[in-house]
Amino acid sequence: MTTSSQKIKIGITGQNGFIGSHLYNTLKLYPDNYEIIEFQKNYFDNPTLLDEFVKYCDVIVHLAGMNRHHDADVIYQTNILLAGQLIGSCERTKSKPHIIFSSSTQEEKDNKYGASKKESRKLLENWAKKNSTAFTGLIIPNVFGSFGNPYYNSVVATFCYQLTHGETPKIDVNGNMQLIYIEELIKEIIPFINSDNSLIQEIKINYNYELLVSELLAKVTLFKTSYFEQGIIPDLSDTFDKNLFITFLTYIDHKSFFPFKLKKHTDERGSFIEMVKLNSGGQISFSTTTQGITRGNHYHTRKAERFAVIKGKALIELRKINTNNILSFELDGDEPSFVDMPIWYTHNIKNIGEEDLYTIFWINEFFNASDPDTYFEKV
Repeated sequence: MTTSSQKIKIGITGQNGFIGSHLYNTLKLYPDNYEIIEFQKNYFDNPTLLDEFVKYCDVIVHLAGMNRHHDADVIYQTNILLAGQLIGSCERTKSKPHIIFSSSTQEEKDNKYGASKKESRKLLENWAKKNSTAFTGLIIPNVFGSFGNPYYNSVVATFCYQLTHGETPKIDVNGNMQLIYIEELIKEIIPFINSDNSLIQEIKINYNYELLVSELLAKVTLFKTSYFEQGIIPDLSDTFDKNLFITFLTYIDHKSFFPFKLKKHTDERGSFIEMVKLNSGGQISFSTTTQGITRGNHYHTRKAERFAVIKGKALIELRKINTNNILSFELDGDEPSFVDMPIWYTHNIKNIGEEDLYTIFWINEFFNASDPDTYFEKV
């Protein structure tokens, strides 16, 4: 393991997956602490590439695996094979990284996926014991959050996708769900990455929320009727509701949904526009932007934010970090409208008109200079 003055060299198998991408992006926020050894899915098909990856890592977070397949035996065989390939690479390169393995509470259930996670954990644990190195097996509950794959990662992802894409959700079994939000899970994982020990441990990650599938569906359906259809920000005072709403926002097809047009009431006195309807708190700000000036070029990891143009002409641009696709929206104060910013999307607003641009901003929490959750990256 590295000393405190050195960067931890960390690799993440499955770094482009749901949990992997969130962990990857979070660690990239701290370049002085971590050096990420890049991983690609095809490394498991090429022992040379896998060996090159393994031998440079102080820590490997093993997230790669299969969750769903029409043939349960394929799930079982795939996950066991991946664990074996990782062990084989460590043995070939004589590497002893601290392996952190993501298992599941499905271990306790009678299914091939749960069995594959439990047996993979035991294989990696036995390798660590044999080689006197650290191993951490994390037993993780159901995870939800932004960018999960519908019909694959979670019912939350499926419901959010369906309700924002004109589909009708269906409840097959109204079971009880125990959930953890992806950001909360990442905060649980990082201390194990930082630990400087040789422990072999099994850690059960606690769930933070519990509800029925029908209760979940009722909540996201409310988001559809209030926010998606009327632009009203729901009550976000409850932590689960806030995290669920931020998740919901990332499933919207932004290019077809925004800008959201607002109704302008005009009479002899002037005009009146209902700009931000909310059943939540946060902070509302107002800005003027002179011709040709661009504001922003930053992203947030936990905040919901709205840009509403009431005068002048603006170009709003968004880009999900680690991608190249830029979403562009032109807004005109003559037809007041807004665009909401999903988390992990860097965004900006530019005055493209010939007069000052007037913009109202809403964000779901007060600005805190010691914890701004604002990371600068050009769109």
